[in-house]
Amino acid sequence: MLPIITISREVGSGGHSIGKMVADQLGIPFYDRDIIEQVVVSTGYDVKKIEDKGEFASMWDKYLNARFYNGLYIGDDQDKIFSAQKKVILDLAQKGPCVIVGRCADAILAENNIPSLNVFVHADLETRIKRSNLDEKTLVKKDKGRQYYYRFYTEREWGDYPNYHLNLDSGYLGLDACADIIAQVAQNKE
Repeated sequence: MLPIITISREVGSGGHSIGKMVADQLGIPFYDRDIIEQVVVSTGYDVKKIEDKGEFASMWDKYLNARFYNGLYIGDDQDKIFSAQKKVILDLAQKGPCVIVGRCADAILAENNIPSLNVFVHADLETRIKRSNLDEKTLVKKDKGRQYYYRFYTEREWGDYPNYHLNLDSGYLGLDACADIIAQVAQNKE
């Protein structure tokens, strides 16, 4: 059986496109925005809020939005969104092989002893700026937000190679080659 494939990615690296190509090559479901839509249904939050809080965080945001009861941290909206995304990811994984992009899926599956092929996609800054149409400052800010979010919810380092089976430079390799490599590794794991 093909593995569940998780793709973590830098903003503008092409991780979404690569994930879609892998799913198409392998004939398995692809999940990215679908997760947001399912979280909207289960939480009642609007799409914009989930997009803003579903993969990005800063220490300042967590501090400003934290809720306390008798001095104990009891969470914030972002915690509720993370819990809902976690449930969706686990439900999707139970259905069988698929590609899941972002949202700490690699760590969520590992925490629940669900085997997966975990990939991190990165690229040089120039390539990422071209692909995303964002400036350097915005890219760096978004990546820092993902890094903090990932560390906060997983106690792991986002982009740190021991957390992934494959680290691919899509700026150097190109999107098609990255998709081919992932699909080949997944087929070999089958």
